[in-house]
Amino acid sequence: MDTLTLKLRGMSCASCGHNIEEAIQSVPGVAECNVNFGAEQATVEYDSRKTNLEKIQDAVEAAGYSAYSLQGQEMVTGEDDVHIAARKAESRNLTRKIVVGGIISVLLVIGSLSAMTGLKLPLIPAWLSNQWFQLVLTAPVQFWCGYGFYINTWKSLKHHAATMDTLVALGTSAAYFYSVFATLFPGFFINQGLMPEVYYETAAIVITLILLGRLFENRARGQTSEAIRQLIGLQARDARVIRNGREIDVPILEVQIGDVILVRPGEKIPVDGEVISGESNVDEAMVTGESLPVKKQPGDEVIGATINKTGAFKFQATRVGKDMFLSQIVKLVQQAQGSKAPIQRLADQVTGWFVPVVIASAIATFIIWFDVMGNLTLALMTTVGVLVIACPCALGLATPTSVMVGTGKGAENGILIKGAESLEIAHKIQTIVLDKTGTLTEGKPTVTNFVTVNGTAHSNELKLLRLAASVERNSEHPLAEAIVRYAQSQQVDLVNVQKFEAIAGSGVQGIVEDRLVQIGTQRWLSELSIDTHALEESKVTLETAGKTAVWITVDGKIEGLMGIADALKPSSAAAVRALRKLGLEVIMLTGDNRSSAVAIANEVGITRVFAEVRPDQKVQTVQQLQAEGKLVAMVGDGINDAPALAQADVGIAIGTGTDVAIAASDITLISGDLQGIVTAIQLSRATMRNIRQNLFFAFIYNVAGIPIAAGILFPIFGWLLNPIIAGGAMAFSSVSVVTNALRLRNFKPKVTS
Repeated sequence: MDTLTLKLRGMSCASCGHNIEEAIQSVPGVAECNVNFGAEQATVEYDSRKTNLEKIQDAVEAAGYSAYSLQGQEMVTGEDDVHIAARKAESRNLTRKIVVGGIISVLLVIGSLSAMTGLKLPLIPAWLSNQWFQLVLTAPVQFWCGYGFYINTWKSLKHHAATMDTLVALGTSAAYFYSVFATLFPGFFINQGLMPEVYYETAAIVITLILLGRLFENRARGQTSEAIRQLIGLQARDARVIRNGREIDVPILEVQIGDVILVRPGEKIPVDGEVISGESNVDEAMVTGESLPVKKQPGDEVIGATINKTGAFKFQATRVGKDMFLSQIVKLVQQAQGSKAPIQRLADQVTGWFVPVVIASAIATFIIWFDVMGNLTLALMTTVGVLVIACPCALGLATPTSVMVGTGKGAENGILIKGAESLEIAHKIQTIVLDKTGTLTEGKPTVTNFVTVNGTAHSNELKLLRLAASVERNSEHPLAEAIVRYAQSQQVDLVNVQKFEAIAGSGVQGIVEDRLVQIGTQRWLSELSIDTHALEESKVTLETAGKTAVWITVDGKIEGLMGIADALKPSSAAAVRALRKLGLEVIMLTGDNRSSAVAIANEVGITRVFAEVRPDQKVQTVQQLQAEGKLVAMVGDGINDAPALAQADVGIAIGTGTDVAIAASDITLISGDLQGIVTAIQLSRATMRNIRQNLFFAFIYNVAGIPIAAGILFPIFGWLLNPIIAGGAMAFSSVSVVTNALRLRNFKPKVTS
């Protein structure tokens, strides 16, 4: 399956999104389609052997809308010129129509004051109250300002669908054409003992208010993508590239992999790369959330869009364009903002049948008031009120706008949330499982102790170290890197290894100079029936100090033992305390021995520890916790954590870890600071609280508004909801939901010391 992201145009309400979703899903080869009304985009999973972009676009256009792909340069740079231009043009068009509609509406209201109050108002010119003048005056509002309602209604009806535009067109047309009929044939009403009343001002004001609401909504929804625009704004525009011995400035899009780039103090780093000369401190806060500058020297990686603070340096470009770290962040945030949260399903189901039910309710309202009660005026006003007050937009916007702002806010804090479902589930998490190495600890262990069976003679140590480090050089494990670094510090020359093999969760082995060298855990050596008694006392001493004991055997005999320590991250203890304050159970999961694991756990305040767990058993441990009825989040950084990250209800990867772990996770902490876990949980809870508020207001608005507009209070209090008020309420319902969602932009993580 391939995934396609489409930007949509022409949607006016959540029902439009439902119609587009159905149109795309009807295309053969499409497996799934999610339309996000708030983000105005669709995410489509399809079989490229059966369909393609053109066919999907044709289906959208056949439904009366338009779509264009976000797979191109705009996904690299985030520039969405077509959509930005369209949004600005729509705002200008709405503004013109609102100004015209507003002026005409004021004139119509002034001209109708005498009729509405039953008083003769001498200051009002007679020509303003003339029904023929009002007919002509209202026509531009009805057919120019309201043109879009009619066009969209016609498009939807051609495809046997109905939208919010259908309701507005029906409601305002009922008021306008009833007034036209009363103006043209007043005798029809007089013969029945009725006054030929007109409601031109109602039609004009309702259209103007709805357009005003859409203008506010259009501008407010534009602000929900502020995080994306801020991320894009971080990029440098140019790069100073060294080519043929000359320094030249080129646009960032022309930088190629392998180019050598010079960065001076205060400049932005244009693309991702590796430092080849010079040293500096780099401010990575805007990308990783890390507050302190990070020292960079030859061999270190640098990230595009970060700021060089002190020294000048040269680096070689390793990732450019859409492969850059920042571009990947933008893409992930866009995907997350276009995804749907499970809580939105109810709203989607409601909007699917909302408009037909409203139309049926309006018809029933008219029949009851006119046929049963015999009151044509009440029948008309209540019918118009029902049609114009009903709005599925608030329901459609309730979830996606909050998700857009929430995921954007996460990116600002160095937290990448891959989808709305992950954001929703995170707030329900009961148990957090933390890997030790690279998660709670720095992931840069160092050898602190080295003892051999043959004593402390330097020559014996170096011989054994050469064998062990030669084997470990073939492993990616952090402990292996520590052993290799230690050997290099002792100026030991490494040799080639034959038949290297890594035994997951146990150790490594290989043939070095015709000798079988095995390095790993005591448990593994016991399984191999190798006696470790000779160094048992040293092992106990190391593990009591919280160090990891790594055993070395040659030809099946124990020869040495290394003590390796991995310092705790400064944020680990505070993060664990904060997680516990949030009511979460915190568990440590590690392949390390129990004594060392418990010592580390005690330092950070974790009481439940799963130690000596092999990678395949990590999945089983997560499953065991899930079987206890808990929603589990797994936090890890290594390749061996990937299966457990995928198994957990929410997988949280440390961004400084492996690509495999990040790919298997639902949430990525870019900086590796564990405070990011706390922030992610707090953000999830704040977002879900915001979504529930939006859904409550949206449902209450429609549940209460439609019966009131239908005149349910009239028999009791003699009070009828004026269609003008109904139109105003409808217009601002979606604006209120979006505005509430925008409050999430003020979210700030609560840091616990």
